[in-house]
Amino acid sequence: MEAWNYANLWETVAAATPDRPALIHGERIINWRDFDRRANALAAHMVGAGLTRQSKVAAYLYNGPEYLESYFAAFKAGLVPFNTNYRYGDDELIYLFDNADAEAVVFNAAFAEMAGKVRGRLPKVKTWICVAEAGQPVPDWAVDYEAIVAPGAERFEAAWGRSSDDLLLMYTGGTTGMPKGVMWRQEDLFKALGGGANLLLGLPPLETVAEAGVRAKAAAAGAPDPVITIPVAPLMHATGQFISMGSLVAGSAVATLASRRFDPAGLFDEVDRLKASGLVIVGPAFAAPMLETLEAHPGRWTLPSLRRIVSSGAMWGAENKQGLLKHLPHIMLIDSLGSSEALGLAGSTSGGGATVGTAKFLAGPNAAVFTEDGRRVEAGSGERGLVAVGGYTPVGYYKDEEKSAKTFRTFEGRRWSVPGDWATLETDGSITLLGRGSQVINTGGEKVFPEEVEEALKRFPGVRDAAVVGVPDPRFGERICAVVDCVDGVAPTLAELSAHVKAHLADYKAPRELVLAPVGRAPNGKLDYKAVRTKALEVLGVTAT
Repeated sequence: MEAWNYANLWETVAAATPDRPALIHGERIINWRDFDRRANALAAHMVGAGLTRQSKVAAYLYNGPEYLESYFAAFKAGLVPFNTNYRYGDDELIYLFDNADAEAVVFNAAFAEMAGKVRGRLPKVKTWICVAEAGQPVPDWAVDYEAIVAPGAERFEAAWGRSSDDLLLMYTGGTTGMPKGVMWRQEDLFKALGGGANLLLGLPPLETVAEAGVRAKAAAAGAPDPVITIPVAPLMHATGQFISMGSLVAGSAVATLASRRFDPAGLFDEVDRLKASGLVIVGPAFAAPMLETLEAHPGRWTLPSLRRIVSSGAMWGAENKQGLLKHLPHIMLIDSLGSSEALGLAGSTSGGGATVGTAKFLAGPNAAVFTEDGRRVEAGSGERGLVAVGGYTPVGYYKDEEKSAKTFRTFEGRRWSVPGDWATLETDGSITLLGRGSQVINTGGEKVFPEEVEEALKRFPGVRDAAVVGVPDPRFGERICAVVDCVDGVAPTLAELSAHVKAHLADYKAPRELVLAPVGRAPNGKLDYKAVRTKALEVLGVTAT
C-alpha cells in the first residue's frame, strides 16, 4: 500500500486535476500541474545540494505560494520541513536552526539581512534559497528560488524513497521558553487531522491515497469554481499550516493574502473577489478587528460565498462570535481546542441561530480529562483536570526527551498527549477550558487561570482585548493585573472592571491592578505573557521577583 505521505496525496490530486488552481496569491495563480512541477525542481535542488534522508528544511517565509511549495518539495524528497517565526532576532534564529539541525533554509529576500547575520554561525546549512522581492534582490551567497523552480521538473523521488514515518516538525512554545520541535509522523498527522474526512460534505476518511485524486476530480466535475480557503493566520503557525495542508488534500485551492499587514477590509474584498468559502484565523487577534470593520461599514460586505471561519490556538469569545453572525448569519464559526502537539482535543460550532459560550467545547472522540496523577475526571464533578488526547499523537519533541516525557504520558495503559490545558468536564460531556497551567497565577493560595479572567474582561463594553498576569504582592505572593486595550474614547476604571469580573467569577479572580495599553499579540494570535508582564511591571513601577 502506498505510504500516507503528503507528497503522494498531493501528487495524486495534481494528476487528477492538473489545470485547477492550487495556490493563489493576489493575481498569481499556480495550477496543480505547476505546483507539482515546481516542487519537483526544488526537491531535486535540495538533494543535489547534499541533503539526505530526513534532513531538515527551514521555511523562513511570509505567507505565499513558496511556503507550501517548499513543504511539498521536502515531502517529495523525504526531507523534514519546519516552520520559522519570522519575528525572531538573530540569537533566536541561531538557536532554532541549530536545534532543528537545518541543512536548507528557504527565505524571503526581506529577511536577507538577518539571514546574512546568522549564516556564519550555522555551518550545517548546505543551501540558502532566497525568494526575491521587488527592490530586494537575492544576495550573492544564496540561490535564487524562482530560478530553481520556474523550469519545473518531472516527478522526483530520492533514492531513499518516501514513508509514512517521514516527519514534519512544528516548532512551538517560544513565548513560554525556548521553541520546541513537535515531531509528527506524516501518517499520524494526516489521521489526526481527519484522514481526509470532510464533515461539511459528509465525506468519510480516505481509504487509499488514490482516492484523494478520485474525490478531487469528482469535485471539479461538479463545480466549475474551485473551493478556496484563505489562511489569514501565518502558515508558520500550526492552525494556518495544518488546515491549508488538509485543504490541498481535498483538492481545494489555498489563497494567501498579498498584504503582510492584517487588513480586514482588504480580506473581505479578497473573499468577494475570489468567492472564497473558508477562512482560517487565530482567535481575537483576527476576529476582533474583523468585527470592528463590519460594524464600521454595515452592509458593505455580505460575503455570500463564505461558509466557514475556523479558529484554533487562542480563546475566541462568544460575544465576538455573536457579532460576526449578526453580520454574516449564513456562516459557521468553528472553534477548535488544540495545540501543535495535541490535535482534536475538543471543538465548538456556532451558527444557524446557536452560539456556543466562551471556552465551552464538546470533547473530541479521543479526548479525556485527567488529574495530574492520571485519574480520569468524572463528568459533572466540578474537579479540575488536564485535557488529554489519545489516538494519533506526535512522536515527541525533537531532541528533548525530558519535555517529551512530561507531555506524552501513559494513563490507563494508553499514550496521551497532555499539553497542559486545565478544564472541567461538565455533565453533558462538554469541556469548560480554564487555561494553560504554565500561566496560572497563585494569589493567596488560590489558583487563577488568566484566560477565564480575560474573557470576563472582554465582555465589558468597549474592551477590545485583554491580558491577565500576576505581579508581585508582599502579602499574597501575586496579585492579578489586567492589561486592557479599549476602543477609542473608552477608559474604564479598575473599580468598574473589578466589579464586572466579580459579577461573573469569584471575587479573588478580580484584578487588583489595571494597565490601559495595547495588549500586543504575535502574528499567530497568541499572547506573549512574559512580554505583557514586563510591560505591566514597568508601567506599575514594580520590581520583578
